[in-house]
Amino acid sequence: MVVCHHCGKTADTGERVGRGESCPHCGWDLHVCLNCQHYDLKAYNECHETQADRVLDKEKSNFCDFFAPLAVARSVAVSKNDEVKAKLEAMFKKPK
Repeated sequence: MVVCHHCGKTADTGERVGRGESCPHCGWDLHVCLNCQHYDLKAYNECHETQADRVLDKEKSNFCDFFAPLAVARSVAVSKNDEVKAKLEAMFKKPK
């Protein structure tokens, strides 16, 4: 199962997401960097997998062997990270 980066809906793809698979809801490619757990704008080449080849177009299907489908919508994952970061910053904030 993977969450489509374009429409945010889940697509049941089985255990693996093939290079040619597309979202049944919107038709966008599913085997793309934006749908991968390793994708991160802040990481080198926008990927946490250090052995992966560089992919220039993050929205187009690619041949990356390290692709790991994202099972939670990225906006939800990002908001949880922001929430945790805010809590940590509050812990270390100096009192006035």
